Formats: sequence, structure tokens, C-alpha cells
Amino acid sequence: MGWFHDTDGPASVDPRRSVVSVLRRHDGRTAGAGVLLGADRLLTCAHVVNDALDRPPFEVRAPGHPVEVILHGATSTTRYDAVVVHWVPPRRTDGGPRVREREDREWAGDLAVLRIESPPGDHAPAPRWQPMSEGQALRAWHSTGLRSSFADVHVKSCDDTIGYLDGEGTGMPIGPAYSGGPLWEGAGHAVVGIVAAHIMPPADPATGRAAAYSTQHIARRSWGIPWQRIRSELRAVGADRLFDLPAVDPDDPAPLLLADLLESTMPSPMLRTEYAAAVAERCGLGHRTDASAPTFEEFAHLLVLRPRALPALTEVLRRRDPGAADQLLAAGLLSRTPKLLSPREHRKLWVLLRAVPAPVTARFPEAVRAALPLAAEFPPDNTLDGLLDRLESLPGDSRTETGGPRVPGLLRVMEYFAVLCQAAPRAGFRLWVDAVAGRLGIPRSALAERRSDAEDWARALGARTAPLRVLVQVTGDGDDRYRLRMWCDEGAGPRRLPVDGGTAHSGAEGARELLRVLESLYRAAPDDRRPLVEALVDRAGLNLPIDEWESLGSDDLVPGVLGAEYPIIVNCPELLRRNERFLPDWRRRWRQLDSGVSLRFGDDATSPREVYGTLMDRRDAVRVSVDAPPRLRDGIVQVCLAVGVPVVVWDRGAGREPHAVDHMTGATTRDLPEAVRSYRAKTVHRPRDFPGRPVLAWADADRTVPRLHLSEPREGR
Repeated sequence: MGWFHDTDGPASVDPRRSVVSVLRRHDGRTAGAGVLLGADRLLTCAHVVNDALDRPPFEVRAPGHPVEVILHGATSTTRYDAVVVHWVPPRRTDGGPRVREREDREWAGDLAVLRIESPPGDHAPAPRWQPMSEGQALRAWHSTGLRSSFADVHVKSCDDTIGYLDGEGTGMPIGPAYSGGPLWEGAGHAVVGIVAAHIMPPADPATGRAAAYSTQHIARRSWGIPWQRIRSELRAVGADRLFDLPAVDPDDPAPLLLADLLESTMPSPMLRTEYAAAVAERCGLGHRTDASAPTFEEFAHLLVLRPRALPALTEVLRRRDPGAADQLLAAGLLSRTPKLLSPREHRKLWVLLRAVPAPVTARFPEAVRAALPLAAEFPPDNTLDGLLDRLESLPGDSRTETGGPRVPGLLRVMEYFAVLCQAAPRAGFRLWVDAVAGRLGIPRSALAERRSDAEDWARALGARTAPLRVLVQVTGDGDDRYRLRMWCDEGAGPRRLPVDGGTAHSGAEGARELLRVLESLYRAAPDDRRPLVEALVDRAGLNLPIDEWESLGSDDLVPGVLGAEYPIIVNCPELLRRNERFLPDWRRRWRQLDSGVSLRFGDDATSPREVYGTLMDRRDAVRVSVDAPPRLRDGIVQVCLAVGVPVVVWDRGAGREPHAVDHMTGATTRDLPEAVRSYRAKTVHRPRDFPGRPVLAWADADRTVPRLHLSEPREGR
């Protein structure tokens, strides 16, 4: 584009401001430099990140910790945390596994793209990029960004893989801590690559110090990674969109319509310049400063090429011409590019989200599902980045009586998420929603209705309490006899009940004992929910038919089938305690019970090792259904429970009948205990239609289990 500088800042901006300082963790000194790629992205060398984190320079594993960086403003510097989002580790040019620090003088890869946390709003525009070629005069800066630290070099050789740079005989040479910094080509006002390494003079073999100077020595030679290779390397890891400017889709009807609207809204070149400059400022773009104005077509193209340009324009226009803002927003809906939020709104939302405690943020997917129960499938990883990106693309809900614009899905979700927060962040999110809704022209009555829906949902959550429960430890005693120990939990924790644990009971006798306790507890329950029976078993008892125990005697008028009358779950504390390293995983999965994913294992060839690997990969899995053959089923179930999956469903029948497991897929996770009870009741009067024998393992991380005396005594959790 001619008037807007899409990826390059204006020539008047000091290119030194695009230099980012990357700091070492152990002493706070600079490890190297980086170069801005946008409002919240920077590029540097992977070995600079390794140095900053006290790792070997050619470590190939992606780092798991953020690094501290310094952004240089016009009059001040500010520190930020930055995390690696794209990692291209150093690799040998001959295909070897790892770069050798002393032997290799050239290498490939060695790139890292970092995301700056909470980036500033007044950052310098990202520079323009162009290819490196022989003969170019370039300038590099030390990672401190000091004005006097520039080093001037010329490109002596460039083969699109490595560019060799020779410094001038006077001035500052490229040296340590220049790596990762931009190589600025002044004539084109562009960056052509980044510094990668410098070649030092030979050392005295005796002292290790620099040898006495000889005219045969290499002087001031460095090498950098050309733009050509940077683009190729980053394209391979899916990061080329950071540089590529998309072309206008010829089939997109929005540009022509937007151009017509711009012409009618701002026919004066002076007015058009004012609005265009405001949009450029908000989007981090440069623009011409010679009193010229962009053409209507160029302005319209910007609005469909920059995802947040149209929201930025309506942000400025809403105050002066609300009708024109509505027309532009309606036209923008014809294109797939424009996002919902302006750059300012997007940054403010992230500031608010980062101020919320992590346990509350982890419930964001729960708010999404509650606010948008009929929405299409969301990203499988449920990351905040992915969810927000998907939410911005969703249309609004039904129109209001006033015929105003719809309430976007993102605003509805933020209302639901706000009610999960404390008073101060809740007020912040609501003010943010009010501001965005105002820019979009959404009637306050429509927003108030969605806010009321969210408050109703919050009240329903608050009223939802855990049911009363009876815990029973069931230990086999041979010949279908069982020893029982019982506890009652009305909400204050398990309370031991006077049941003779030394007496062996038949199934019918055990059912009679349990029904006696359950009947008393149910009559005294504060609501109409039946108590939950939690059977505490060892590994061998996971398939005990406790739900089928029946107390029908000669004098009884109706049968008493435990599993038909009361929801029964099984819990195997032994498996969790046998592998205590998974206890934190279990608690984390339980916290995500309403938002985590469900998995199903049913392949005839599925092995416990494959199940383990899948669950290590899908750390958001909170529920597993197992319909594998009986010879594999129990091993799969035990692996799931041992690694901390809180909810597992299977059929303990001797055959391969998936009816019960299939039937449970329609139930939400929290409703599973009642859904299983209902199925068990159907097996009593419709056994042909409901042939399954479902088992529900349920390990609630919020409720305690008493100390158990197992065959190998272990602590209760």
C-alpha cells in the first residue's frame, strides 16, 4: 500500500526502537537482542534465548520458562516477560543431530519468535523486511540499544542461507550480545536479517588470549541470517503469517461496499486523513505525513486486510457519526477478515484476564459452554488464546425487539465469566463489555437481558451443593460374602457409623444394611435428592455388583435394588495412592470437570501403554468411556484411575455390549451418577432393552475419604 505502512514504520521512526533487549535470568545483563515483529511479537536467535535461561547455547529443546525483555520507547524503557511461541532450534548444516560449539562455524535454524506479555500500547511500529543481498550497507546495534553502540557493516557474501558481514575499520565492531538484533538497511528503510555470530581473531594457544595482530587475521567479520532464510524457516513452523500481507480476495464483496461508504462518510481529504491516521495509530501502522490522504479503495482494502482495522475505525467514528459506524460494521460482516474487537479493546481484555487468579481463569471453558450451549465445536485444546479467537468469529444471538444489532457470542461469554469473578474484576469485565457494546451500537436492554441470564446461571451454580452420601468400604470375604464399614457424610466430612465390620454379609444382607442407613439419611435430607452411595473398593473390587444387591425378603412388599433406588459410584483410593505423582493431575482434572474433554477407548488392540500415552497427551481429559473387550477392559480402567482421571464409565458384563456406555454419552459429566442410576432402574423392568451393567468410577477431589484398612494399609486421601 502507498499511504499506509502495513508492516513497516515510517522512515522518521528511529530504527533503534525496534531493537529489543533480551536479559539473562541469573544476572540481569543482556544475553542478546531481538527485533519487533508487531505489537506483541519479537524475533531473536534461539541461542540468545538459551543463554538468557542459562542453557547450553545450542540446546534444541523448546524452553519452558519465559524470558525478560526490555522494549525501548522514545524516552523510556520498560521490562516485560516474553514466552516462546515458535521455536526453530540450531541444527548442523550437514544434518548432524546437534551443533558442536567449538567445531561448527555455521549452522541452520537458530530462530525463536516470542510473545510479549501485556505489550504496551505506544510501541514502535515493526520494521519492514526485505531480502539481503551482496553490497548492502547495514547497521546493527548492541542488545542494550545504546545510541552509541551501532556497528556499520557491508554484506560481502550472501547465498540466501548465510550472509557474511565485514565491519568498517573505524567505529564499533559487532561482538558479543549483538546476536538476534536487526540488520538495518538504511537506503530501503528495512531490516534484511538478524545477527547470528561473529568470528573472533585466533587465540594464543599458550595463554588463551587473543594472539598478536597480523594482517593475515580475519578482522571484524560476522555473519547473519538473511530475511530469505528467516521467512523459509518460520514458514516451516507455521509462523510465516507474521510477515505475509494477504491480498484482497477478489470474490470478497466488502471492499467495494466499504469504499462507497467511506466516500459518503468522509468525502473531504482532510477528514479522510484524520480518520486514516487514527486507524493507523490504533493498529500500530505507519502512514504518510505529507498532508496527502489515502484513496477510498486503499482505505477499504486496509479494512479487509487488517483484522482489527474496521473495529478501530468504528471506535473513532461512533462518537461523531453513529449511523455511518453501523453501516460500516454491517458491510464488514460480508468479509471473513475483520475481527470483533479493536486493538485497544483486545489489549484491555487481556489485561483484565491476566489479573484474574488462575483457578478462575481455568473455568473460562465452563462459562463458554454455559453461555453458548448450541455453539459449534470449539478448539480441542481449550486454550484461552484459541477460545477467544474462535469466539470473536461467532455471530450474535437473536435480534432484540428494537431491531438493533445482535449481542456477539464473545460479549455473552464475558458476562458469564464475569459472574465467576470477585467484585472488582467482575466490574472491570462489565465495564469492558459496556464499552464494546456501545461501539457496536447494541441496545442496553439487550445487554441487560444477557447479563441477567448470567446472574441466573451464577445463582444456579451457588445453589448446587454436593449430595449427602454414604461411604461403604466393601471387602470380599469369599463365597459371595462381604465385610462392610460405613460412614455418613452430610457435608462436614465422613462420620463413622456403628456397623460391625467383622461380620461377613451376603449381597442381600449388605443391601438391607445400606438401605436402612440410606432411608434414615434420605428422610432427613434438606432437599429432595437421594443420597449418593460411594463404594470404596480395592483393585479387585472394581466390578463388584453392588448396584445389583437386593434386599427383598419374604415379608417385603417391594424389592430394594440398591442401584435402582440410589446412585452408586465406585472409588478406588488404592490406585491413586499407588501412584502419588498423579495426585496433582487428578485435582487439576477435577477442577475442569465442567469444561474438560471426554475420551473413549474401544479398540480391540488398545494397550494400557497406549492409554497412558493418550492421557499424558490429553491432560484436559476428565472423563473416559471404556468399551474394550473384557480381557483388556480392566487394565485400561485401572490405568485411567491411576493417572488421575476422575470419571470412568464401563460395562462390567462378560460380553462386548456397548449399550450402557453408548447410553451415557448423552449425559453431562456431573449428571452421570443419576444417569447411571436411571439406566440401572430400567434394567429391572426392561432388561431386553437395557442389557448393560454399567459401572461408574467417580473420584471427587473436593470431598475426603476416610482412612482405609486395605490389604496394604494406605493413607486415605
